[in-house]
Amino acid sequence: MKRKKVAVLGSTGSIGRQTLDVISAFRDDFEVIGLAAGNNIQLLTEQIKEFQPRFISVKDAFLAQELKALLKNPSVEIFWNDIGLEFISSCSCDIVVNGLVGSVGLKPTISALSHGKRVAFANKETLVIAGGLIQDLIKKHKGEIIPLDSEHAAIHQCINGISKDKVRKVILTASGGPFRTWTADEIKNATKEQALKHPTWVMGPKITIDSATLMNKGLEIIEAMHLFDFSCNLINVFIHPQSIMHSAVEFIDGNIIAQLGATDMKLPIQYSLFYPEKRQLPFNLFCDLLSVQKLEFEKPDYKKFPCLKLAYEVAEKGESYPVVLNASNEIAVDLFLKGKISFGDIEKIISKSLDAHSPTEPKSLEEILSIDSEVRKKTIEVFDTSAI
Repeated sequence: MKRKKVAVLGSTGSIGRQTLDVISAFRDDFEVIGLAAGNNIQLLTEQIKEFQPRFISVKDAFLAQELKALLKNPSVEIFWNDIGLEFISSCSCDIVVNGLVGSVGLKPTISALSHGKRVAFANKETLVIAGGLIQDLIKKHKGEIIPLDSEHAAIHQCINGISKDKVRKVILTASGGPFRTWTADEIKNATKEQALKHPTWVMGPKITIDSATLMNKGLEIIEAMHLFDFSCNLINVFIHPQSIMHSAVEFIDGNIIAQLGATDMKLPIQYSLFYPEKRQLPFNLFCDLLSVQKLEFEKPDYKKFPCLKLAYEVAEKGESYPVVLNASNEIAVDLFLKGKISFGDIEKIISKSLDAHSPTEPKSLEEILSIDSEVRKKTIEVFDTSAI
């Protein structure tokens, strides 16, 4: 059987590393043809030596030169910046794993889908800011997105070809993050170290902070709307501290189908790479329900997690608001991680950006990127901790 060629974007991040772990376990099925990373040259060099890809992309030209000197391998082609990401996404691969974080994942997703590729997709921000554009590309070029996020991979399995008009309700679960049992006032003053201590998942810093504010779940609402063509009023968020049920779908006949599994990203990664085939799991990741004993569900508290409420409001409004939500959130989370604002200021910054925005209906990539850039610029310009 011919091996499928895979390009991994964000190879040194959490999703990328675990994707390569899965590929390592299925060497007869997959060949790594391209790797894209940011500035973790040391780990990227190790990955290149192990998987021998033909194409590499890094953050900038300086890192490309450094990597070239380290590898001393003329057969490896090295690119950088957006051009590198887009090239690797359109190269002679069968599957593009998009494990990038933030809007940087938009252009390579467009590149991959424009060439009819399968995208194993964990870059929710792309669908948040350009969902309509992405769906148009899929229809035009016959590419496909197989969700790699655990929640959306779960929905994908629960629906399993059933028409969307048979769906009564979708349940996205959230662990509640590290602050599920905290008061609203305690949460506002949480430290970076406390916010990064996720109780059930091991993830990168940006998505971990998004999980602590529940903005991650808000972004997933908008992502699900575009992935499955649902209206936002069908999508419900339940707090589920055990993180065993990743999502569920209730149908109009009263039946609920849920997907349960261990809290390990290798499960949805394997699903997205092999779909629709099921393969024997080479990892010890089987879920022992007897050891779990109970599954708990709670309604989210908007007073404690106002970012989730903002995301619901944006999902209902549509237009250019999702672009503003995502851009201002990325800036706010970055400021928090750098110690420049408090945890409670994240929501305040996003709210100010949304309130100041005059909505439009972006029709093209250029319009989306223009709004995104302007929002980021204004958010940084007006940033003043004393004024938040």
